Amino acid sequence: MKNFLRLGIIFVISVILISFLKPFVEQYKEKQKYDFTVETVDGKISKDDFKGKALAIYFGYTYCPDVCPTSLSSLSQALKSFSEEETKDFTGLFISVDPDRDKLASLKEYAKYFHKNFIGATSNKQNIDDITKRYDTYYEKVALNDSAMGYSVSHTSYIYLFDKEGNFVAKVDHFSDPSKIKESLLAILK
Repeated sequence: MKNFLRLGIIFVISVILISFLKPFVEQYKEKQKYDFTVETVDGKISKDDFKGKALAIYFGYTYCPDVCPTSLSSLSQALKSFSEEETKDFTGLFISVDPDRDKLASLKEYAKYFHKNFIGATSNKQNIDDITKRYDTYYEKVALNDSAMGYSVSHTSYIYLFDKEGNFVAKVDHFSDPSKIKESLLAILK
């Protein structure tokens, strides 16, 4: 009878502990899903480097003829509706999924062209594959026969927004106009 009572107490305590710890475990899993380490011309950066800053991440490539520049321009346009004070703790991160062509120095220049708070980065294919898989995004090289470029990159086009605590807030489609993006940015810039 005593053993049965002890097992019952252990079971109840275990259930209480699991119930108490579950939100922390879920929060940890969510943060792990969106973690990354990539390289910039100024060195390696990780998601933890942006603590205390609102963050927008976009996956693309500099040779993209339309979708990437349109998306980054829309994000930049939305940011222009905020004061410099409101955006001082904001960073836009452009992660290239074409590390074969997109070199670190040109990524920095490309990102800064759209907004002074944008950073350009990339990594090796294995790391990019891991990151894009966890972000539920997609990219693939597409051969362009009889083209000087050799290939294009087919990819999804989303802006991933994180608040100043590093929590994922929204995934904004590139078809969104700057006013919709501005609305989403309000949630992370406060």
